[in-house]
Amino acid sequence: MLIRPFRQGDEDALRRVFFSAVHGVASKDYSAEQIEAWAPAPKGADRAPWAERMRAIRPFVAEADGVILGYADVQPNGYIDHFFVAAPAARGGVGSSLMARLHEEAAVRGTACLFADVSITARPFFEKWGFAVEAQQTVAIRGVPLINFRMRKALT
Repeated sequence: MLIRPFRQGDEDALRRVFFSAVHGVASKDYSAEQIEAWAPAPKGADRAPWAERMRAIRPFVAEADGVILGYADVQPNGYIDHFFVAAPAARGGVGSSLMARLHEEAAVRGTACLFADVSITARPFFEKWGFAVEAQQTVAIRGVPLINFRMRKALT
């Protein structure tokens, strides 16, 4: 598996990973209505805003044999905005490889802490990596409430 920087042209594959992760993994912890609000089926009109978002966050991309399996970003302030692994690749080491790469990037930047708004599903994974819950939150996506957790990890 290769962890590499985002390249223009990755946007559609990252959208497929996002959709797969939410519908195929997070669906065990959220209702069908919540899943559809969080990750609706992509439409042509959604393509440009999604592509702009991916170019803005510049995630690291996990791929094997030319297939993108997951992606994750870390912003200069330590915020992890997106962290997703496609359902078929879940629990296969992709997430751990991405998290290790985010830690390396944070160390190079001298980032003091990492923090993220983490789904119910992802909480145990982030805890395994030393993140602690600061707060449970209810966020509304397309008018539908979802529970997530603000989690933080101090770096030394």
